[in-house]
Amino acid sequence: MNHLLTLADAVATHARLTPHKLAVRDSRRSLSYAQWHERACRLANALLGLGLAKGDRVALLAYNSAEWMELYAGLAAAGLVAVPINFRLTAPEIAYIVQHAEARALIAQDELTDRVDPVRAELPVPADGYIAFGPTLPAGWRSYEGLIGAARPAAPTVAVAPGDPSALMYTSGTTGKPKGAIRSHEGSTLIALATALEMRFTRDDTALLVMPMCHANSLYFSHTFVHLGATCVIDDRRSFDPEALLATLARERITFTSLVPTHYIMMLGLPPEVKARHDVSRVEKLMISSAPARKDTKLAILDHFRNGQLYELYGSTEAGWVTLLRPEEQIDRLGSVGREWAGSGAIRLLDADGHEVPDGEVGELFSRTAYVFDGYWKNPEKTAEAFRGPWCSVGDMARRDADGYIHLVDRKSNMIISGGENVYPSEVESVLGAHPAIKDIAVVGVPHDKWGEAVHAVVVLHQGTALTEAELLDWCRPRMAGYKRPQSVRFVSEEQMPRTATGKILHRLLRTPQAA
Repeated sequence: MNHLLTLADAVATHARLTPHKLAVRDSRRSLSYAQWHERACRLANALLGLGLAKGDRVALLAYNSAEWMELYAGLAAAGLVAVPINFRLTAPEIAYIVQHAEARALIAQDELTDRVDPVRAELPVPADGYIAFGPTLPAGWRSYEGLIGAARPAAPTVAVAPGDPSALMYTSGTTGKPKGAIRSHEGSTLIALATALEMRFTRDDTALLVMPMCHANSLYFSHTFVHLGATCVIDDRRSFDPEALLATLARERITFTSLVPTHYIMMLGLPPEVKARHDVSRVEKLMISSAPARKDTKLAILDHFRNGQLYELYGSTEAGWVTLLRPEEQIDRLGSVGREWAGSGAIRLLDADGHEVPDGEVGELFSRTAYVFDGYWKNPEKTAEAFRGPWCSVGDMARRDADGYIHLVDRKSNMIISGGENVYPSEVESVLGAHPAIKDIAVVGVPHDKWGEAVHAVVVLHQGTALTEAELLDWCRPRMAGYKRPQSVRFVSEEQMPRTATGKILHRLLRTPQAA
């Protein structure tokens, strides 16, 4: 049987080759490759000892921390499937994911267990499957450190094949409910190798992971550096601190980090004397992604990071990396997301009938990659919609210019990107539509200087009802994560809501400044 190294195999390899090398660090602790390997093996054996079996799903809920690296490696060693959950979600949102994934265990940071406790009775997790890490042990939870300390340090004997699932990455969609994208060990390893090849990373790199560890961005980049035997530093602050980020880049001698435009804007907007305190000359490569970046932002990045090369990527949880705008193309090809990654296969832009559109015309973007996802968990209909043979799409619309550069034009799902987080209007509309005073609702993204886009709701009320913006925003707080909640609301009459001849709301018209 062919065998492609899993994340656990990569950690084990470097535990043999460079056992004392720094592998992972956050603000609280650090792990060498040997220490990481032992703790991952102990975690794997502990979970198997609780009765979990290969293929079972384990939900993970935590802020950024070194534990994420232990969890991903430990679950891989045991053949268990990671279900990372965004720490910004509310209790009902968390409950849906755990239920849908049929998770048999839930590992959470002590500070976040209060999100789980109110919905425990609804979850499929057995009573002994709730595990917490952190300085305090909440009532009704098992000790993560206690389990690891009591487990065997030897590698488990579970046979994990390349095609076995390694993670269910939940991503929202047009249905209003998150979908679990199935990522295999093989896909995770291939994207890591493609990233190392294209961006010329080595074992001497030190990466700073700022994006949430529950997101595909940090997952894919962390795998890259682990396979190389490099070092990952994890930014575990609860909120983004631009000066603290600069200080970390300097102190840890970081060579690479991946950020969204909002992060760069906040960091480069600091007073010159503040930026001058921190030597970032070691930074060699920078990634910008998740939202369009303006020319002035890119020029400011290149001016401050004099030794750094800037890359911009387009991709998705499902397809992985799809296009890359390389350092020499940043200004000349402004507005483009680049061309295919090395080893990523090819891109097709198709019309509604599945025919390729000519250069310059808009079509739905399909990619064929070696590391594409394996479909949506328990959702064959949406899986079938995502594929045309080996070609995968998440519904983004784009055009290709005469030189082969891809320009994103619109999101088929009207997705909003606010501060690097994906917000799907249909999901927000589903929640707001449950308010008894609301007759109809449309959610769109509007431009925002800091976050790129802000969530804006356009509301039609039932006749005879009254509702203020403040009342609606307050009603939203316990029902959805903060980044999904509308930042502004506009109340309109039914006649003012723009629609097609068939009654469908024209979100495009609601995004104009006049409509907002």
